[in-house]
Amino acid sequence: MRTLRTIAELRTALRGPRAAGVRIGLVPTMGAFHDGHLSLMRRAREECGLVVVSLFVNPAQFNEGGDLESYPRDEQRDASMAAEAGVDLLFAPDAEEVYPPGFATTVSVSGITEVLEGAHRGRAHFDGVATVVTKLLNIAAPEIAYFGQKDAQQALVIGRLVRDLNIDVEIEICPTVREHDGLAMSSRNVRLGAGERQQALALTRSLQLAARRAGAGATETEQLITEALSELEHAGVQTEYFQIVNSQTLEPITRLNGPALAVVAARVGNTRLIDNQQLTTHTDRLTTASNAGASADVSAAGSQ
Repeated sequence: MRTLRTIAELRTALRGPRAAGVRIGLVPTMGAFHDGHLSLMRRAREECGLVVVSLFVNPAQFNEGGDLESYPRDEQRDASMAAEAGVDLLFAPDAEEVYPPGFATTVSVSGITEVLEGAHRGRAHFDGVATVVTKLLNIAAPEIAYFGQKDAQQALVIGRLVRDLNIDVEIEICPTVREHDGLAMSSRNVRLGAGERQQALALTRSLQLAARRAGAGATETEQLITEALSELEHAGVQTEYFQIVNSQTLEPITRLNGPALAVVAARVGNTRLIDNQQLTTHTDRLTTASNAGASADVSAAGSQ
């Protein structure tokens, strides 16, 4: 694996493989790798002939200076993990390489950035995400870019900007990877003390509670939200939001009548964590099972 520091170096390294028709995959990261990151790299390795991982702690998406300064960094460890995962190129630029003096352009996505994370972290957070992702896609020009479902709102924002700006790339959203106890993997988990680590599991429990109740037939989201908030309050975490929203528009919904998304953000001590869970109603499951049975009947009839 090679580590590259400049845009010119990366473009030069990709010129030959691209001309030869090699499929290029990009995994954008901010480092502090865990199994969630590695799962994206492994997926890229399975599907692409050349894998690029960007490692850049993007200052433009941090609304709290202390959060940026305390964000975990260990490039040597990250590079070793990326190499073991089969990554070909690690792109690790400094801030001035990405945002040179005089940089004055911002990519801003409207409609799905003002709510949830946007409401609590500020619109500038997603402006920072959209701008740096646009730059990385332009720099590496991959056929596929890989992101995790844990950052569900970010995934929607990236999908929207790629569609709206006609960027020729496929965005693949991969499932959230969790610890053995269910906590969503996050680079911020290392900040949690032993007691806080147990408190943090309330985020997982609140989502699982909503999923169970929806699966059992509950449809009124107000009740599901109330029960989830009670679970979080009992654990002593500082909840910023627990909402049930349309999984595509992020608009709050009052009644479940199809797939929806439960989203949560909370502070455990000084650490801010987010998570989400798809909600499937009992009716959805029956419909899916019925459709699967019908498909099986058609297949059986066709094979006779």
